[in-house]
Amino acid sequence: MMILSHYLYQQYKITVKKNDFFGMEKSMNLDEMLAASGITGGAAADGKNVKSGFVTLIGRPNVGKSTLMNRMIGQKIAITSNKPQTTRNKIQTVFTDERGQIVFVDTPGIHKAKNKLGEYMVGAAEKTIGEVDVVCWLVEPTTYIGAGEQHIIERLKKVKAPIILVINKVDTIKKEEILPVIDCYRKELDFQEIIPVSARSGANVDELIDTIYKYLPYGPMFYDEDTITDQPMRQIVAELIREKALHALNEEIPHGIAVVIDSMKERKSQKGIITDIQATIICERDSHKGIIIGKGGEMLKKIGANARYEIEKQLDTKVNLQLWVKVKKEWRDSDVLIKNFGYDKKKDDLG
Repeated sequence: MMILSHYLYQQYKITVKKNDFFGMEKSMNLDEMLAASGITGGAAADGKNVKSGFVTLIGRPNVGKSTLMNRMIGQKIAITSNKPQTTRNKIQTVFTDERGQIVFVDTPGIHKAKNKLGEYMVGAAEKTIGEVDVVCWLVEPTTYIGAGEQHIIERLKKVKAPIILVINKVDTIKKEEILPVIDCYRKELDFQEIIPVSARSGANVDELIDTIYKYLPYGPMFYDEDTITDQPMRQIVAELIREKALHALNEEIPHGIAVVIDSMKERKSQKGIITDIQATIICERDSHKGIIIGKGGEMLKKIGANARYEIEKQLDTKVNLQLWVKVKKEWRDSDVLIKNFGYDKKKDDLG
């Protein structure tokens, strides 16, 4: 039986007119609709014992998975942009409180692969679904269910773990518009919970965390209490540089770039610790290289300045960042180069 989140139960007590929703024959508020539809209110998780487990965030590209994960752990780890397929690796972050520990796995968006890098990304996302304790499926607040969503639904039908439907970006619609979205998706799959959130504003994110804990098994923590992510700092830095390139460049180029950290060292100075970083932005075409560098090097300077600001916040030191640009033609179709640039299938196992 599907369980509607306590937040939704409390927040959306609106009147729905005859035959507008669930095929009801009379006007009724949400409380009455829930009773008539076999949907019950969620119960709070038992916080007396320690729980721990792995939770994956899946969905189409650009649905807000990385933004939601960053919001839940209270720190920026996964990069974000308004361009699809921003996340390429599975990124594990750790949320710990008195109830236990949630290890979030942010996956690349599930999409139709066009090259070997795309195949790696989709494979990483789909493999994760069968390895975790809870699956959170993020969707847009719309009643349109396209081919991409249908593909995910068919994959989820084979999953034994509890599935929570997370309707993201609810701050972009009116309250009464959420109910048809719920009705549309609940007909497709038997969800344990349906929870509307806004990753951008943080609305109802605490309710989502409470709900996740309810479905986690009891057991010892996987990481110590101070751990935020399993990602090496070099990889975080490389991804921050790539994020700023995504923000600065046009639509065509970002899918074909990678960032490699050539060196990263700390040194003492009269003003304190300085981290010297040398990094290379990899692209696929000579014409792209010129665009990334820009007239008089202005674009590369912009990317570097924006990245340096974010990196300094992460490292809590001053940063001396030097960037280069190199062309590796068709690198996204090279197994060797994909692995060299940090996209390694062997790293995809959880734990």
